[in-house]
Amino acid sequence: MDNRAQEFYEQIREAISRDQLVLPTLPEVALRIRDSIEQDDCAVHDIAALLAQDGALSANFIRIANSPLYRGVEEIVDLQTVVGRMGLTVVRDLVISMALKQIFTATSPALDKQFRSTWSTGVGVAAISRMLAVNTKGLSPEQAMLAGLVHNIGVLPVLVMLEKQDEAIENDAELDQLLLVLQGPVGKLILDEWNFPAHLSDVVTECYNFTRQHSGPADYVDAVQVSLLQGGYASNANGNVPAFQKLNLDPEINVVELDENQAVIEETRQQLMH
Repeated sequence: MDNRAQEFYEQIREAISRDQLVLPTLPEVALRIRDSIEQDDCAVHDIAALLAQDGALSANFIRIANSPLYRGVEEIVDLQTVVGRMGLTVVRDLVISMALKQIFTATSPALDKQFRSTWSTGVGVAAISRMLAVNTKGLSPEQAMLAGLVHNIGVLPVLVMLEKQDEAIENDAELDQLLLVLQGPVGKLILDEWNFPAHLSDVVTECYNFTRQHSGPADYVDAVQVSLLQGGYASNANGNVPAFQKLNLDPEINVVELDENQAVIEETRQQLMH
């Protein structure tokens, strides 16, 4: 992080401490569902009742449950049956993923285009990450999708702060570089505030570190890195990227372009953009 980025990061932290800049917050119903599912005595009917408190969320949830991604033999129209069929962990991750879209709604026309672009990138990365996780042992498709959605969430406070300060940015390239450097540490501030698990914090801080190596099997950082590169959302001029080896992929073959993967990616993208 260069001097300017470090200075701007410290300004963001100070603004947060003084309540001059508020970090994005998840909708209350999503937090209640997450916290309830993480309790040992959580029951399916409790989660269905919480979902029912938000008409738009519950309708969207049933729509996704009956989409080609999750559809069973028969269409399901009641929340308790849907929650029971999908399982509490999947429900938790899907609810948070759906709730995230609200956070990418800007409060000013000047930010709206940038927020929408950031969300669109997150959706694209999420869709590819989910596809990769389906084909990778040990990775949850829903956690991989969530990892893709939050990988660039740190961009939002940076954009808000820039608008507040009317910070002079020479050109788009300079802005892109500033966002690239700051989205990791600022994103970690957000995920720590939300009490997200460490493996998702690792995604926001490490997803652009394409030389990253680690022991053990493939993780969500690996999935997001491959998604960024093969989805055309990032480039890497340094050659070898260990994430491809972790996922047992040939970097010369773009899995996004394979017919059997395109349908899964597009379906996930459509569900998240709806």
